[in-house]
Amino acid sequence: MMSNTAGIPAWNSAGVLPPIRPNMPGSTPDRSPYVVDLAVLFDRFATSPERMAILDGLLRFRADLHVAGITSGFQWLDGSFLEQVEALEGRPPRDMDVVTFYELPSGLDQRALLQKHADKFNHPRIKTSYNIDAYFMMLGDPLNAAFVQEISYWYSMWSHRREGLWKGFVQVDLDPSQDDDARAVLTLSGGASHA
Repeated sequence: MMSNTAGIPAWNSAGVLPPIRPNMPGSTPDRSPYVVDLAVLFDRFATSPERMAILDGLLRFRADLHVAGITSGFQWLDGSFLEQVEALEGRPPRDMDVVTFYELPSGLDQRALLQKHADKFNHPRIKTSYNIDAYFMMLGDPLNAAFVQEISYWYSMWSHRREGLWKGFVQVDLDPSQDDDARAVLTLSGGASHA
């Protein structure tokens, strides 16, 4: 997967990422989800202790997935973390919403993966331990109506705020090689190190 060299656009006047890169035509593929390297996300959003703690949680969450053999796929990142919530609501972000689209590790089916690594898919544990509101979608199965419906659900939920305002979100690769660069950005920003 190639990352978008243009990076993540600035928040618009409504305090959200624009759903389409500014000054681009409506038909452009340069739109949400903005595909970037993990370090680009960290460089952009490691701006406060609260944000750095959430980014540290994302790295630790990804490390758990990598230990389980989940290294191929991508993640959609969203929620108030990607909004200018400090100005919009007068508070720091509390967590990050993450949908992990993953390919099964070699030699495991979905049932075996869940049995072997149940704790890594435990939503309350993930939320408490990493400040990540986590969801999962397995890649590799034939495309069917249910899978299309699930993707449509996530896109429609994440491309709007609750009051209906259009907004953008970000996509990063699951490749573990990106995590070291992201950790370096976080460390330079003064973030915690729980490697």
